[in-house]
Amino acid sequence: MRPETIAIRTQTERTGEKEHSTPLFLTSSFVYDSAEDMADAFAIEDLDVNIYTRFSNPTVDEFIKKVCLLEGAEDGIATGTGMAAVFSAFMTFLSSGDHIISASAVFGSTHTILTKYLPKWGIEFSYFNMNQPDSIEALIKPNTKMLYVETPSNPGLDIIDLKFVADICKKHNILFVVDNCFATPAVQRPMDLGADLVLHSATKFMDGQGRVLGGIVVGNKALVKQMYLFVRNTGPSLSPFNAWVISKSLETLFVRMDKHAENALKIAQSLEGHPAISWVKYPFLPSHPQHDIAKKQMKNGGGVLTFELKAGIEGGRKFLNNLKWLSMTNNLGDSRTIASHPASTTHSKLSEEERAAVGISPGLIRLSVGLEHPDDILEEILQALGL
Repeated sequence: MRPETIAIRTQTERTGEKEHSTPLFLTSSFVYDSAEDMADAFAIEDLDVNIYTRFSNPTVDEFIKKVCLLEGAEDGIATGTGMAAVFSAFMTFLSSGDHIISASAVFGSTHTILTKYLPKWGIEFSYFNMNQPDSIEALIKPNTKMLYVETPSNPGLDIIDLKFVADICKKHNILFVVDNCFATPAVQRPMDLGADLVLHSATKFMDGQGRVLGGIVVGNKALVKQMYLFVRNTGPSLSPFNAWVISKSLETLFVRMDKHAENALKIAQSLEGHPAISWVKYPFLPSHPQHDIAKKQMKNGGGVLTFELKAGIEGGRKFLNNLKWLSMTNNLGDSRTIASHPASTTHSKLSEEERAAVGISPGLIRLSVGLEHPDDILEEILQALGL
C-alpha cells in the first residue's frame, strides 16, 4: 500500500463488536488467564502481551505502528509530549562523560536541556551552524555519541542535507537523531537518508487541530528497545486517549500537509517584497538559502514560514495586536493559522546575542499556515501590517 492508504487502513484489530472505526482501549492494566501467564508476562520482556498501559496499550501500539510504517522504521516508542521524546532520546543514549553535537537552531526547550540540564549531569554539548555543515567534523571528539538536528528548524526554518550529515555520523559511529516535526513523514523521511532515530512532537501537525499532547520516536528495533526500557521505567508514556486522537488524525495527514504547503507557499510568495518586511523565509521559495536541499529531500515546503519585520521587536508586538481573527498562540501545526513573535515571547529570556545564535531576529514572525482560504489568511496579514 502507498503511504496515504497506510495512514488510513492501519488500525487495531476489530473486537467482537466489529466496529468500523478503531477502538479506544481506556484501561490502566490488563488481566491474565492464569498465574503462570502473569508470571511469564513479567519474566519475558519480549513477550507480546499487554501488562500495564505505562508499558504498552493496543491503542498506543496502533499509533506507533502507523508512524513506523510512514517513516520506514522498524519500531517506535510513544511519549506524553514531544519534549518527552527529545529528553528520552538524550537520556537513553547519553551518559556522564559523553558529548553531543547539536545544530544551534533548535526549539527553545531543547536548547534549555542541552545548555542547562545535560551539563549538570556531566554531558558535554557543542553547537554548529546549520548553514555551515562543513564545520561538524571539527567538533567531533572521542566521546561524541550523538548528533541532533531539526530540519526545517524551529523557528528559523534552516534546512540541512540529511544525507551529508548521516554520512559523517556513519563514518564516526555517531548516533544520528532527527526531529522531523515540521515536515512529518508526509513531506520527508529522514530514515531513508540515513537517520538512526526520528522523533516528533505529535502535538503539532500529526494531531493537526491543537487538541492533545503527544510525542514519538521511531528507528531500528535494537535502538528503540533501549528507549522502551527507559520510558517504561521512568514513565513519560503517551495516554491511550491522546494516541487514539492522533492516530485518527494521521488518516488525513497527507491531505492536510499538501494544503498547508499550498497555502504557505502562496502566502510566502505574496509577502516577498512587502515594504514592511525585510525578508521572507520558506523552504520552497527560491530565495531560501537551502532551497536546493529542500527540493531534494522534501515533497513540499511544509506549513510554516517566517518573515522579518523591519520595525523589530516593537513591530512584532504591534503586528500581533493588529490581528483580528488569526490565532495568537505558541502552538503550531493547527488547521487554524497561528502567528507568534519569538523574540518577545518564547525566547524573550535569551539575550539578543543568544537569540541571534539560534536564528531568531528581533522582528521575526513565525506563521504556521492553516487550512483556511489562502486569500483570507493573506488579507488578515496585510491588514495587520497596516495595509
